[in-house]
Amino acid sequence: MADAALRLKSLFEQLLGTSIPVRIRAWDGSEAGPPDAPTLVVRNRRALRRLLWKPGELGMARAWVSGDLGIEGDLYEALDAMSELVWERGEDARTLTQALRDPEVRSAVRGLVRLAGLPLPPAPPPEEVRRGRAHLHTKRTDKHAISHHYDVGNDFYEIVLGPSMVYSCAYWESPDGTLEDAQRDKLDLICRKLELTPGQRLLDVGCGWGSMAIHAAREYGVRVVGVTLSQEQAAYARKRVADEGLTDKVEIRVQDYRDVGDGPYDAISSIGMAEHVGAERYLEYAGVLHALLAPGGRLLNHQIARRPRRDESAYSIDEFIDSYVFPDGELAPIGTTVTQLERAGLEVRDVEVIREHYALTLRRWVANLEAEWARAAKLAGAGRARVWRLYMAASALAFERNRIGVNQVLAVRTPDGGSSGMPLRARTWN
Repeated sequence: MADAALRLKSLFEQLLGTSIPVRIRAWDGSEAGPPDAPTLVVRNRRALRRLLWKPGELGMARAWVSGDLGIEGDLYEALDAMSELVWERGEDARTLTQALRDPEVRSAVRGLVRLAGLPLPPAPPPEEVRRGRAHLHTKRTDKHAISHHYDVGNDFYEIVLGPSMVYSCAYWESPDGTLEDAQRDKLDLICRKLELTPGQRLLDVGCGWGSMAIHAAREYGVRVVGVTLSQEQAAYARKRVADEGLTDKVEIRVQDYRDVGDGPYDAISSIGMAEHVGAERYLEYAGVLHALLAPGGRLLNHQIARRPRRDESAYSIDEFIDSYVFPDGELAPIGTTVTQLERAGLEVRDVEVIREHYALTLRRWVANLEAEWARAAKLAGAGRARVWRLYMAASALAFERNRIGVNQVLAVRTPDGGSSGMPLRARTWN
């Protein structure tokens, strides 16, 4: 009798103490749960073993990336429905130990173990980053982390990002606009905030595939140095620069920002790069950028932020993101970022919150990926494509639900005399 789905539903509800908000389809073809809800497809018993050996988010991620779990129906609806059951419950050892004291929970776990079959833990998917020691944010470990995320293949990123090749939050005039227009508007917004003028020097930290450097050089006549740790990004960016006829204005380097020694620069843009720096290195990061700026020079720091915790010592890096997406990536509250920039000697002049803009951007990236799924999976591998689909869809929901945000911080290296060079009404870019 095919009844695995009903048994799973019953055991999960016994374990979690609440009803399951999605439909379940099991490996034997059986189904159970709300008929109109998205369907969680449990393709084999190995999916259960992954969840049992690593309860919570990482176990779910391993099952998803390996293809042992899938979702049919609206992905966003499914992730939103399951968020309280998986991502918001926590999974530290104390929580699990306390839960296992409950006889109902122990009974449910025993039932899942019997249903899962062989007890040996499945090997993690090959896309998972292996950890051997603590996060150090050295130049070597940072280069490895950047390579893991960005050296996936430029053809893959062309599918996801579209012609703009910008991998950061776009700036939307309307939800009905195009991604390309919104990314162009974001780059132009940054140029105007930096008040770029012909002949100035701009340093673009974490320059990606060269879009900011090209836009600033072409539209504002500045000379740009872009630095990245990704060999693939640098090669792609250099070709784009050459194709635009801007080799006399734009230089792309494979270089750690800490090794840039040819300042001063009139302006610095750091767009979606500071999340890689790490809390222990952030003051150093801010200090390096301060030292590279000429007096009166401006910094535009575009960075994802998390919500502050009552106990900041309880913050831990998201396991799925750390293991599959951004190794060693860390998020900080916006207040912490502003404080560190000012501790380094910069004067923060403006903070613009663009949280909703990132949700719109991520949904467009997911749509791009889904529209060319077969080709994307062939280019990067099916597991890697599944990583990106889950990561971007879950992130879109996180921005929409105000769990995380993104901010543009404009700061100045104000000279000792106190003249920042900023207009009395700075928000002329709106």
